[in-house]
Amino acid sequence: MGEPTQHKRPTGRRMTKERAEFRRLAQSTEIGTVTRGQLAVLARNLMTIGMVTTAEYALLEAIITTAKADAFDKGGRPIVYKSNRQLGYDINKSPGRVSRILSRLYDLGLVTMQDSANFKRYPIRDGEGDIADACGIDLRVLIARHHELDQLVRQKREEIRVRDSAARRFRDALRAARYALASSTERGEAILGRIGSRVEKIAAFIGSAKHAPAHVRRKATMLLEWLADRLRNVNRSPQAPDIDANLTCADVENDMHIQITTPRPFEARNDERRSPNGEQISSLRAGSASKRAFEESLGSRSRQSNRQLQVRPSLVALEDVWRATPSLAEYGYQPPRSWADLDRIAPKLCRIAGVSEDARQRAVDRMGQQAAAVAIALTFEKYTRAEISSPGGYLRAMTDRAASGELHLNRSVFGLAARNSMEART
Repeated sequence: MGEPTQHKRPTGRRMTKERAEFRRLAQSTEIGTVTRGQLAVLARNLMTIGMVTTAEYALLEAIITTAKADAFDKGGRPIVYKSNRQLGYDINKSPGRVSRILSRLYDLGLVTMQDSANFKRYPIRDGEGDIADACGIDLRVLIARHHELDQLVRQKREEIRVRDSAARRFRDALRAARYALASSTERGEAILGRIGSRVEKIAAFIGSAKHAPAHVRRKATMLLEWLADRLRNVNRSPQAPDIDANLTCADVENDMHIQITTPRPFEARNDERRSPNGEQISSLRAGSASKRAFEESLGSRSRQSNRQLQVRPSLVALEDVWRATPSLAEYGYQPPRSWADLDRIAPKLCRIAGVSEDARQRAVDRMGQQAAAVAIALTFEKYTRAEISSPGGYLRAMTDRAASGELHLNRSVFGLAARNSMEART
């Protein structure tokens, strides 16, 4: 039998590419630009932003204060020769713990180290008594990186300030939403219960506001503020301009202005929806020339027009859409009086449900403004019921089905309305 082989632990300090780069940077540093006090302040700031721990800061501060003040003047050598045992005595740590902390500071580029053959720390002097080389803890790399680390501290402090401000805004919005729920008397208990459960679900999902992702916290804050405003009957969005104001000339003088319009221009009449020529208003009054021009335009673009007619599904009445989407009332919306009202809240519903602007615009381009608004309302209803996990993907799928002529919005609307009626009765 052969003699057992003994695997010895490798001796010496581990040298990496980053440590070698830090040593080259320290050797090329010009001394005299940064004082010892500035390094002490920088070390404390690094601890406040979490770059170093309290134990690492204590050791780094002990090293900085051990070096003489004139060692940071021009021509000086800010190198510390204390052993691990002496440094451990200064910060109340064991020598082994000090060795591990020094390795951590070396990896962070806050100190560099040069060891002797017997792992002692001492200066090497020339014939004239000046220090030619040294084996110890070198602080020159901290001088070289002072401006870089100072800018990092400023950036991290700004990020912390923004994060704390966003966290305070979320907590304020959560308190406001809970207070609005407790003080609301205009809505029934069932609606308040469902809104309250959503508020608590948001609070549970966010958890600690400081550690939540920024985009998730921002979206939750906007939703809570919106719910609180709706419960208090406060509308943050600018009021929609009056219809007559858009139809009247702004620069009205003493002359007579003739205004020709329909009483309700944004409401699609039932006969226009049933008419195949619903897109051409008052085609019978336009005369035969207008009719022939319209037919010629249809003949020249027959393929494109047929495709658009296939894409646009038949719409239902606004009352049916409102009965199919009771979640709109739970979120504080009033019944839309026209299709323009439904179009106006569609972008807000997309933001609440997390549907991207690209998906919404694609639905408008493929399906038309009114059909897209109905599809978004249905998507929002299924999202609030937790029946779909990806509202954006669901809306894109509806858009694709509409493009192929396989989407039937009227069936979906009537089905949801019937289900809601049955749930209300039970």
